Formats: sequence, structure tokens, C-alpha cells
Amino acid sequence: MAFTLYSLLQASLLIVNAVAVLHEERFLRHVGWGSDQGIGGFGEEPGIKAQLTNLIRSIRTVMRGKGTILSIIMIIMITICN
Repeated sequence: MAFTLYSLLQASLLIVNAVAVLHEERFLRHVGWGSDQGIGGFGEEPGIKAQLTNLIRSIRTVMRGKGTILSIIMIIMITICN
């Protein structure tokens, strides 16, 4: 299997879908990455943990509907091409 742009798009879609399905109460809070963790004071730089938590929350917000549509399109393309 060659490393192509199509395989890169597939892999990135799988990673985005994996991040989008992380549920905060079921998984992230048990690991210690809940929304109440890492709240800093005013003017302080957020730590890496807070930045990753914000990134996960942003991906979940933005890709909720779009990720489903992109996944359906990718599945259709896979079935047609193979």
C-alpha cells in the first residue's frame, strides 16, 4: 500500500472521528482531563493539559455533523474504488 494523499486524508479523518467521539463524563474525566481540571488564574498561560482539553472540546464541537458527512462520503468512496 502506497502512501498517497488519499490515505493521508483517510488517516486524518479516522483520527478526527476518534477525538470527536471522546465523551467527557465517560472517558476524559476518569483520566483526569475533565472540563473542571486545569483552570488557571487570569493572565496565566494555560498548560499543555488545558490546551489539549480545549482542542478536544473544539474538535468535538466543530466536527459533530461534518464528521458524519465526511465519514459517509469516505465509506462510499472506499466501496466504489475497491
